[in-house]
Amino acid sequence: MVQGIEHIAVVSKDTEGLKDWYMEMYGGRVVYDNGKGTYFLQFADGSMIEFVMAQSDKTADEEKQAGIRHIAFSVSYHEFDAIVEKLKADSRVEEVHDVSENAKGLKTYWYRDIEGNFSHLIYRPAPLQ
Repeated sequence: MVQGIEHIAVVSKDTEGLKDWYMEMYGGRVVYDNGKGTYFLQFADGSMIEFVMAQSDKTADEEKQAGIRHIAFSVSYHEFDAIVEKLKADSRVEEVHDVSENAKGLKTYWYRDIEGNFSHLIYRPAPLQ
């Protein structure tokens, strides 16, 4: 039986630059560098993102295009607003949907990272069950 998701891969035109940007925005540490442009960035909960060199410049142009479409970064309530401000301050980041909060306290902020990948921050007051 599968125990969880170890990592996801982001194909990038500039893996070092994108890896550095994710480290600046969200922290984490490099746990693998093959010296050829492939990196694994690990976060506090053990989850990882692999950055792999792209062979073309084609990116997803629609938020709900078929296929894997976004990464959701879980953050604490106290960190949510500060990270949103950091993202909004970076002129290379494109806002997709501004901060929203539902009646149960779930907060999200949707954006495209510096290479156009769809992502969002999420604060969830209680885990999904």
